[in-house]
Amino acid sequence: QVQLVESGGGLVQAGDSLKLSCAASGRTISTYPMAWFRQAPGKEREFVAAITWGGSRTYYADSVKGRFTISRDNAKNTAYLQMNSLRPEDTALYYCATGRAYGGSSVHASDYGTWGQGTRITVSS
Repeated sequence: QVQLVESGGGLVQAGDSLKLSCAASGRTISTYPMAWFRQAPGKEREFVAAITWGGSRTYYADSVKGRFTISRDNAKNTAYLQMNSLRPEDTALYYCATGRAYGGSSVHASDYGTWGQGTRITVSS
């Protein structure tokens, strides 16, 4: 069973950058698609970005396209989310998740079986 631990969140100002990390332990993530989701106060969890298990394709929510970049380093068993030009509306608890082995990427939270505890990002205006 894999465990995921997110880190890198914090309090920043609009326009700043942050890089989130999702460190996996217990098994390799090299054959699993990875994704980031977020949940703002009072709102449902929403898709942010996903990367295929091979790392060749990435997918983004329209709201973050061009500002956020998802990546993975299978040698370090870690996924990342580089976030630039942060906006107050990016304020949320950010979660990483893994899908099924050799599975495709998805924008649906129900397709991801393992989740981290989340790391909080607050963007002030």
